[in-house]
Amino acid sequence: MKIGILQTGRAPEALMEQTGDYDALFRDLLSGHGFDFVTYAVLDGEFPASAEDADAWLITGSRHGVYEDHDWIPPLEDLIRTIDAHRMPLVGVCFGHQIIAQALGGKVEKFQAGWSIGATEYDRCGTPLVLNAWHQDQIVRRPARASVAASSAFCENAVLTYGDHIWTVQAHPEFTADFIDGLIRIRGRGLVPDALLDAATDRLTRPTDNNHIAEEIAAFFKKPRP
Repeated sequence: MKIGILQTGRAPEALMEQTGDYDALFRDLLSGHGFDFVTYAVLDGEFPASAEDADAWLITGSRHGVYEDHDWIPPLEDLIRTIDAHRMPLVGVCFGHQIIAQALGGKVEKFQAGWSIGATEYDRCGTPLVLNAWHQDQIVRRPARASVAASSAFCENAVLTYGDHIWTVQAHPEFTADFIDGLIRIRGRGLVPDALLDAATDRLTRPTDNNHIAEEIAAFFKKPRP
């Protein structure tokens, strides 16, 4: 099964030697499931010729806002709507979560309450879900078709589903504690309030559900569909 990774951002150069770029993080997260991967750097204007160039799709995170004026955002939204119309499996993470919502009628903006950083607990139908977060933007109005699968008091639309073929998450199951630590040191200081960064540093040892979510994403991609 071929997974098309639509890359919308880049890891800090100082971390790439250790972790690789954002697409590499997802290849590592989903390794061992028999997938083949192809990456399209859509932030550089590199798009697939067709939605059928892969069997399923994944949209990465990004430093950019989905509401910003970039030449590659409108064609990415068009591609999302085509993938949706063909009922192909699609996963979105952070920016990917947000751009899918925007493309399908939702609204995203800078959240007035600020940032969510580091290991964060969400409620998933009464079961806690812990993932690493790194975002200020949020979906403030979800598309009419979207259903909430996990949330928190800070992030109402933490995980959304659209029928049986789109699954999106605001947090980062691909981010390890080491990667969050690197972001805190390299990108966080001067951008995110120090108190939030210090609290996230204190939670670096908290176990996350990354592996569990990786299994779920793999099963979601492989799920038989009409």
